[in-house]
Amino acid sequence: MDSGDTTWMLVATAIVIFMHVPGLALFYGGLVSDRNVVSTMMHSFVSLLIVTLVWVLWGYTLSFGPDKGGLIGGLDYLGFNGVGGEAAFESYTIPHYTFAIFQCAFAAITVAIISGGIAGRISFPAWMLFTFLWMTFIYSPMAHWVWGGGWLAQLGELDFAGGTVVHILSGVSALTAAIVIGPRYEYLKKKHTPHNVVLFLIGAATLWFGWFGFNAGSALGANSVTALAFANTQVAAAAGGLCWLLIEWKVRKRPTLVGTATGAIAGLVGITPAAGFVTVPSAIIIGLLSAPVSYYGINFIKEKFKYDDTLDAFGVHGLAGIWGSIATGIFATTSVNQAGKDGLLYGNPEMVLHQAAGVGTAIVLGVVGTYIILRIVKLFVPLRVTEEEELMGLDISLHEERAYCSTDQLTEVTKDSKVS
Repeated sequence: MDSGDTTWMLVATAIVIFMHVPGLALFYGGLVSDRNVVSTMMHSFVSLLIVTLVWVLWGYTLSFGPDKGGLIGGLDYLGFNGVGGEAAFESYTIPHYTFAIFQCAFAAITVAIISGGIAGRISFPAWMLFTFLWMTFIYSPMAHWVWGGGWLAQLGELDFAGGTVVHILSGVSALTAAIVIGPRYEYLKKKHTPHNVVLFLIGAATLWFGWFGFNAGSALGANSVTALAFANTQVAAAAGGLCWLLIEWKVRKRPTLVGTATGAIAGLVGITPAAGFVTVPSAIIIGLLSAPVSYYGINFIKEKFKYDDTLDAFGVHGLAGIWGSIATGIFATTSVNQAGKDGLLYGNPEMVLHQAAGVGTAIVLGVVGTYIILRIVKLFVPLRVTEEEELMGLDISLHEERAYCSTDQLTEVTKDSKVS
């Protein structure tokens, strides 16, 4: 084992967990109304708790256990049996513990992304049961197919850090859940705007920071590919953010902070599957084009079909993830990473077909699997809150907590302070 590789991977793992909580929690929490901040953050936080335990008990072995017919991992690592301080799989230069928990962080944030599509209306018991089932029956098989030696890996699909496994899978699952559960009662009756843009920006910046661990950490060591993925992450985010700014400026006559930051996140999503396989100029193109793909999805496709993807999980993660995965098949080159493959622009058009197979698989698994799981969940608990609970706000109706003090509460606090 290598101490430098191990140190970097421990840091990268912590960074990915930090991008989940508080990063994603703040990002989503700032976008919802002030009545649903606590409940939205709870979705992110609770997914980290549930997924961690499921991952240790059986999720990890289903994902990365010895391949069984290209479909699922064996049970050799059940309950982290056989996972220890030795080199992971006897080929990596980091401890098995470190690799397993790094992958756990990926699994947890993938589930949390889905909550963006159904924020403000899913019941809390339904979310907990959904997290448990989706992690087991959707994420684990897909992770094995792509990263654990399964049939997509054998086919030759490339996914450096989660284009299909994380972003497409979570994005289409969020859209499916949004359609199955139905729109918010006031969705088409009034305009929904972020209640706290500052909170949102802190979350977006934390996500950007965490993405360096997400992408560069996926090199599983500290080497030249790590540096490449790090550089590609930065330039793709910048290209995506700037492109969205210019689109808004042209279309709406003024750029917005929410739009610009969303563009940067779209650029980060787009570069994720390609981060360690493409050149820096290619990363700029991928990030740049991620912005119009997501912008069109959010402002035209969503408007046309009237589905209530509350925080645009599908528009950003699903659509930019699809583009990034296909773009990997176009721009990948072995000149920067011998472990990758050459794509369309380097004389291998077949690579695009391999990437398309991964994209199609993620879409089908996400849609069909999520639909079935939601139907199962509905047999045990209500999928959504009542109209009264939704209009009251889930923070109070489900958790009896407020994100902010009301005017009356603030007055009471001030009085108590003066008395003391």
